[in-house]
Amino acid sequence: MNKLENLLSQYAAYHLDRKNIITHFIGIPLIVFSIICLTARAAISLSGFEITLAFLLMIASVIYYFSLDKIFGLIMLLIFAAVYPLALKVAAMSLGAWLAWSIGIFVVGWIIQFIGHYYEKKKPAFMDDVIGLAIGPLFVLAEFVFLLGFRKDLEQRMLSSARKQRAEMDAKTLHSVHSS
Repeated sequence: MNKLENLLSQYAAYHLDRKNIITHFIGIPLIVFSIICLTARAAISLSGFEITLAFLLMIASVIYYFSLDKIFGLIMLLIFAAVYPLALKVAAMSLGAWLAWSIGIFVVGWIIQFIGHYYEKKKPAFMDDVIGLAIGPLFVLAEFVFLLGFRKDLEQRMLSSARKQRAEMDAKTLHSVHSS
């Protein structure tokens, strides 16, 4: 199993319930967009170009996603390029409006995430491994690609491994409950 499959499988082990996955289609994009909005206001000017923290974070993310998978990396680059101008508009609002919109979107995104995990009966993946915060957006993209009927071989390998990992997690939980 390559690194992409391993990371997606680890994340998917916490996301096997369809209701949870659906909430992630809404929650994760909201959270990512809010972070872009929050970091788009921090900027420095270099040779007449304004470079924002959001831009640097998106570039770092895209490089990471490209290192895992060229197709997913390219799609994430296109998504970031599409939402960045809107994030810059939010960042250009008054201080109060910028914070209200950015933090409000962030909170709504997390509420939706936790609703999904209520159905899943599992904590979010990042609570066991912080890399889950970076893999979440990639997982949502992969799930969308799978829904469109593409990369079904990757989906099957990911799900097979995720189900095994989930069974191991559940067995550990059951064992620790009975040991107490």
